[in-house]
Amino acid sequence: MLQVTRFNDAKPYDAKKHFGMTAMRLQGGGVSDLEDYWVGFSTFLPGGGAEKSSAPTAKVYVVLDGEITVTTAEGDTVLGKFDSCYLPPNTERSIENKTNNAVQMLVISPN
Repeated sequence: MLQVTRFNDAKPYDAKKHFGMTAMRLQGGGVSDLEDYWVGFSTFLPGGGAEKSSAPTAKVYVVLDGEITVTTAEGDTVLGKFDSCYLPPNTERSIENKTNNAVQMLVISPN
């Protein structure tokens, strides 16, 4: 059965250790029957980001608009429109929007 989440109906959720941003769950995570992973949509305001932390699950970030800096032990990586990155489980990272424009990003992660 097709399960649609209309963007206008998506509900925000609290993304721990994040600041200057909003996050909405699009699929999985109680929004749909998707069990293997979830998909979120994040908007980072100028100066917004996420504190240095790690998660036990992998993450994929896909930038839809703007430019965001992802910092890991390897250094800073700037992702622009349509760029993506994969973070393996337990990878310590921080995120920061160092621009004056909002950033829109998809987040995909296993449950």
